[in-house]
Amino acid sequence: MTNYLEDGRTNPDYAPMHVHDILAAATLERDSPTPLFRQLYVHLKDAILDGRIAAGVRLPATRTLCGLLNVSRQTVLAAYEQLMAEGYLQGTVGKGTFVSASLPAGARAGDAATAPMVRPLSARGELIAGGMARVLHHAGPLRAFRASMPGLDLFPFDVWRRLEARHWRHSTGALGYGPGAGYAPLRELLCAYLKASRGVQCTPDQVVITSGSQQALYLLAQLLLAPGEAMWIESPGYQGAVAPFTVAGARVCPVPVDAEGMDVGYAARHYPDARLAFATPSHQLPLGVTMSLRRRLELLRWAEANRAWIVEDDYDSEYRHTGPPLASLQSMDRAGCVIYVGTLSKVLFPALRLGYVVAPPALAAALARAKAVVDRHSPIVPQVTLADFIAGGHFARHIRRTRDAYGERRQALVDALDARLGGRLRQGPSDAGLDLCVHFTERLDEETVARHARDVGVDVRTLGYYTNPQAGAACAIDPGLLLGFSAFTPDAIRAGVADLEQAIQRASV
Repeated sequence: MTNYLEDGRTNPDYAPMHVHDILAAATLERDSPTPLFRQLYVHLKDAILDGRIAAGVRLPATRTLCGLLNVSRQTVLAAYEQLMAEGYLQGTVGKGTFVSASLPAGARAGDAATAPMVRPLSARGELIAGGMARVLHHAGPLRAFRASMPGLDLFPFDVWRRLEARHWRHSTGALGYGPGAGYAPLRELLCAYLKASRGVQCTPDQVVITSGSQQALYLLAQLLLAPGEAMWIESPGYQGAVAPFTVAGARVCPVPVDAEGMDVGYAARHYPDARLAFATPSHQLPLGVTMSLRRRLELLRWAEANRAWIVEDDYDSEYRHTGPPLASLQSMDRAGCVIYVGTLSKVLFPALRLGYVVAPPALAAALARAKAVVDRHSPIVPQVTLADFIAGGHFARHIRRTRDAYGERRQALVDALDARLGGRLRQGPSDAGLDLCVHFTERLDEETVARHARDVGVDVRTLGYYTNPQAGAACAIDPGLLLGFSAFTPDAIRAGVADLEQAIQRASV
C-alpha cells in the first residue's frame, strides 16, 4: 500500500488499479430520481465501509473519474465534497484526494442489512417485538367481507379536507406542541357527545386523546399491571387487546363468552386474584353478543370488592341496528373502577389514528403524563379538524347516515345468506356493529374455507383466529367465520355471498 501512496504522490492521475476497477463497476442510473452525485457518493461510501477501498488509498482525480464514469466533473466534485464533509475523505492541494487514514480497517464487515444484531433483544424487547405477531392486518384491495371496516364511500372527505385546509392556511397555534391529554376543545366536545349518546359520566379533564385504542390499551397495561399480575380477557375476543397486556408481562387469563357475554362467574372462580378485566359489554367481538344486565352488575360488584380495574372497550357502539345505543358500563359504575376506551377508526376512518380514554381523574392525569413519554401528544391538526367536524354538526350527520346505510347493508347480508347458505350457516346476533358472525352447520374446516374464499376473491376471518392460544376447552366455540358488511354496497354483498357459497362448496368436497 505504501508504494501506491508514494507513486500516487508523483502522478496526480494515479490511483491503485483495484480502485479504478471498483469505481468503473459503479452502476449509475441516469433515469433515477436520485441525483448522479448522490449515487456515486453512496457507491464510494459503501466501498470504504466494506473495506474494498482501504484507509489511506488515493482516489482518482476528478477529471479522470468523470471520464471513467461518463459524468460531469461537477458530479464527481459534489460526491467527493460530501464524503469529505462526513470525514470519509481527505484532500490536500497538489497531492490529491485520499480515503481518511483515521478510519479503522474493515469499518463495516459484511452486509448491515442482513447482519445479526450486535446484542440480542432483552426479555422485555422480545415481548414487545413479538406482541402483535398473531394480529392479522388488512392488506391489499378492499374485498368483501373485510371485517370491522367502516364504509369509506360514505365519509364526507370534501368537508374534512376543507376544514383541515383552513387550519393549514390560517392556524399557526395548532403547529406547536400541545398537552399530552390532547386538544382541549376536542376533549370538551367528546365529553358532551359521550354523555349524550352513551351516558358516560365524565368531565373534559378525564378525557385523554390517544393514537387509536391500541395505544390506549398499551399505556393502560403499562400503568395498571405489574409483571405476573393476572387480568381477564374474553376468548374468543379482540386479539389486538391481548398483545399490550402480554407485553406488560401480565398473566393473561382467557374467559369464555356465552349468550350473556363474558362469563364473570367462571373468571372469578378460576382467576380470583386478577387485578383487571378487559371486556366489550356493548358488542362482543367476534360473537356479536351483548353483555346482559345481570353479568354487568356481577362484573361491577367483583371489581369493587376486589379493588380491580375494568377496561371497557366500546369500539363500535354507535351502530345499533335494532334500537338506540345502549348505556355504557361506565355509566353504571359507582366505585370509579371502569376505564372507558373508544376509537374513531370505526366511525370515521382507521388512518385517522385517534382514540380516547375516559378515566377517573387521578388516573387520567397519570395517563396523560405516560402518553407524553411515548409520543408527547397525538398530532394536533387532525384533532383540531375533528373538533371542527363535531362542532359543525358533521359528525352527528355522518353517524346518522352511516347507521342507516349499515342497517341496509346488514339486511342485505342476512337475506343473501338465508337465500344461498341458509342450510349451511347459522347466523349469530346481528343487532349491532359492523360484522356478522356465522357458524357452520356441517363439519367444515375453517382454514380450508378461508383459503378457498381467498382464491375466489373473498376476504374472511375464521372464528378460530379470535381464540387465545392458551385458552382451554372451556373457551371452545363452534367453527365459523366473521363477515364484515359495513364497507360494501348491497350489490357487492350479494356478489360476495355467491362467491362464498362457491368457496364453501369447494371446501366440502
